[in-house]
Amino acid sequence: MESLDKSCSGATGCRRWLWLLLAVAVIWFGNIEYRKLIKPDEGRYAEIPREMVASGDWVTPRLNGLKYFEKPPLQYWATATAYTVFGEHQWTSRLWVALTGFAGLLLVCFAGTRLFGREAGLYAAVLLGGSQLYALMAHIDTLDMGVTFFITLGIAGLLLGQQEGADARTRRNWMYLAWIAMALAVLSKGLMGFILPGAALFLYSLVQRDIRVWLRMHWGVGLLLFFAITAPWFYLVMKANPEFFQKFFIYEHYTRFTTKELGRYQPWYYFVPVLLFGMLPWTILMFDTLSRTWKNSARSDKAFNPERFLLVWAVFIYLFFTKSGSKLPSYLLPMFPALALLMGKQLVTMDARRLFWQIAPLLPLALLGLVLAPFTAKLADTPLQVQGYSAYATWLFLAALVWVVGMIAALLLLRRRNKLVAVLSLALSSLLAAQIATSGYNTIARERSAYYIADAIRHYVKADEPFYSVGMYEQTLPFYLKRTFTLVAYQDEMAFGIMQEPQRYIPDIAGFVQAWQLQPAALAIMPLSIYPQLQSAGLTMKTIYEDPQYVVVSKP
Repeated sequence: MESLDKSCSGATGCRRWLWLLLAVAVIWFGNIEYRKLIKPDEGRYAEIPREMVASGDWVTPRLNGLKYFEKPPLQYWATATAYTVFGEHQWTSRLWVALTGFAGLLLVCFAGTRLFGREAGLYAAVLLGGSQLYALMAHIDTLDMGVTFFITLGIAGLLLGQQEGADARTRRNWMYLAWIAMALAVLSKGLMGFILPGAALFLYSLVQRDIRVWLRMHWGVGLLLFFAITAPWFYLVMKANPEFFQKFFIYEHYTRFTTKELGRYQPWYYFVPVLLFGMLPWTILMFDTLSRTWKNSARSDKAFNPERFLLVWAVFIYLFFTKSGSKLPSYLLPMFPALALLMGKQLVTMDARRLFWQIAPLLPLALLGLVLAPFTAKLADTPLQVQGYSAYATWLFLAALVWVVGMIAALLLLRRRNKLVAVLSLALSSLLAAQIATSGYNTIARERSAYYIADAIRHYVKADEPFYSVGMYEQTLPFYLKRTFTLVAYQDEMAFGIMQEPQRYIPDIAGFVQAWQLQPAALAIMPLSIYPQLQSAGLTMKTIYEDPQYVVVSKP
């Protein structure tokens, strides 16, 4: 059996790993332009930075021209910078997510190497890249991958800064990095970037009965670095928008967690299938690792126990979001780098036979996916979905086939005691399967993206003519048309911004009818169900686009 240490020794071995890294990078970044933006998240997080560039205001985030204070601006700034340098494209809207996801693999490799040895670090990166939830969320434009990267960077700085045997200067610098990373995590997605690591460290010190870690945090300089990075934007945005404090700190951080107001409430077991599926194909390995880590990382006199902290962190994140009144699958992402580090360490001492029996039970699941993929259209509820899902079935079948082949190859390699190549084979096939499934989502873009609407009506759109969005807001349409809309009888997540600037909003259909009649030229988009209501009101309209969901009209 070839070990990872042996495989990376010498110029030839290192060249192999560089070629592997290049192959992973090609697979990782290869489809970020291919797919159309999907509503709601990808449209929202592509549009907010576009409006920053268009307005020149990088302090006050806006969505559809309305103040939008749900999240801090770091990813908006990064994406707006990409737009400025490379242009406003689908790939530039997803670039930050893909980059931070890929950087997370390198970070886990580095941290694992420093903490547990080179072999463990390399295994950890391979396992993380092949995990389904991590691979999928690194290619969907949300804020969760960015905050996961910076929280992981902060945890890595903490663990390396608490290591035995390091000199005082090295410890201090790692702890400074941890404070900087926490600040960037706060600017990525709010106070969770500070509160969650702090709460996990508190729980660790209770479980491990180790309070010495609190004495080595370098509080003075650390807090100065933290506030030097976070305070300027918070000061500027609150100065420009006095209402920011109540919306951001009270509503977004307290109300969302403690209530069901957002409609994202799910039962306590919601994250069970998310974790089981998201960790595939390492799900059984994960449970084995958690059990063994708890048994083997008992309390000791060491200054710090990184295995026990990573275990506490992973369990805490799961329980914290299980308790939350707002749940989405991506909320578990911060668990995954920590789990990968623990599993990487576990793999170093695991023999091929034991790993075989942790992978083999998943083969029937992969085969089941292969069998069920052709029947994807059975899940459709509308004719448009039937068409899209039928095409998507081919992509899902191909993804399942790649995963099955990779799993069979890994099992055969494990029978021959070639653990290294087996893990690489399975991880690469899992990553490739995730990318195929993600790319195939393009087949249902007509239902989930406004790209085709924008393409059909673009020559009708004039910058100086009003465009109304009646009873709806299609999140991806502003990005593709490079303009905002006047909302009519629809608020949803923009209710706060409408409350601050009500003049940008028309509250009812009667008001819209009046505004429409006063305009010499205008456009409007609406659900098909609203169109007959406007016809019966005697509104003069010309249909310029219609699909099974929406109709776009102009004023003749």
